[in-house]
Amino acid sequence: MRWEDFRQSANVEDRRGDPQSAGMRGGGGLGLGAIVVLGLLGWMFGIDPRLVIGGAEMFNQATRGRQTQSEPQTPAKAPSDEVGKFVSAVVAQNEDVWTDVLPKQTGVSYRPPRLVLYSGSTRSACGGASAAMGPFYCPNDQKVYLDTSFFRDMQRKLGGGGDFAYAYVISHEIGHHIQNLLGVLPKVQAAQARAGSKAQANALSVRVELMADCLAGVWAANAQKKYNILEPGDVEKAIRTAQAIGDDRLQGEAQGYVVPDSFTHGSAEQREQWLNTGLKTGDVNACNTFAR
Repeated sequence: MRWEDFRQSANVEDRRGDPQSAGMRGGGGLGLGAIVVLGLLGWMFGIDPRLVIGGAEMFNQATRGRQTQSEPQTPAKAPSDEVGKFVSAVVAQNEDVWTDVLPKQTGVSYRPPRLVLYSGSTRSACGGASAAMGPFYCPNDQKVYLDTSFFRDMQRKLGGGGDFAYAYVISHEIGHHIQNLLGVLPKVQAAQARAGSKAQANALSVRVELMADCLAGVWAANAQKKYNILEPGDVEKAIRTAQAIGDDRLQGEAQGYVVPDSFTHGSAEQREQWLNTGLKTGDVNACNTFAR
């Protein structure tokens, strides 16, 4: 993936190495998704193996009304290392694409989120954040949280890796922010509150996550069209990452069988399908997972 010549975003806050942030343990437990993951899968990988789909854990927490203390008001500090600059460039790419594409396709203006880089743990408006949770989007403060050690875990424990695969992860979380701007997340919150069973609530989480996969593909399609960011093999690496984190594959590897009613992010086939939908169409309106 070509990124070195692109601008850096002003919406990246680097808390890595901040002893106050690293020592924090936020209030509130993990949501349903994290409980399922840690109970069934975490032992196998040594971390939360869902990694790139950690947004649903925080989303479940937020939609259940567990408002906790806000994150500290840390002054923005731009990253200066190679990984930090890469993340900042991907965030800037998302800003440039979505500022143009979102109002054209939906009539909704794009207000960029801030991305927080941290090490080990920090605090968000959705509660405590830790590296084991993977990247996530907090709708309460409209920020994406990322411990970059996650990228090493992708390579070592999920067989993923590569700049475009990492960009897919970041853009998936920004996809949750797009959902928030479009009003999808509040509607899902209300629907989950009315759900008659855990399985029904989980099914709604699956649709949220698959839509975020599709929106990541929409970003990539439009970034490629505008800036020619892709190199040979990039798309294949991102698709392999999407497949590797399907609920069915993770559950099958961990316990030898799958429980579809407990899925919160979608199967490998579904994740590949919706990422490809975004990549092929470049259209937000093609990402309505709730209509299918």
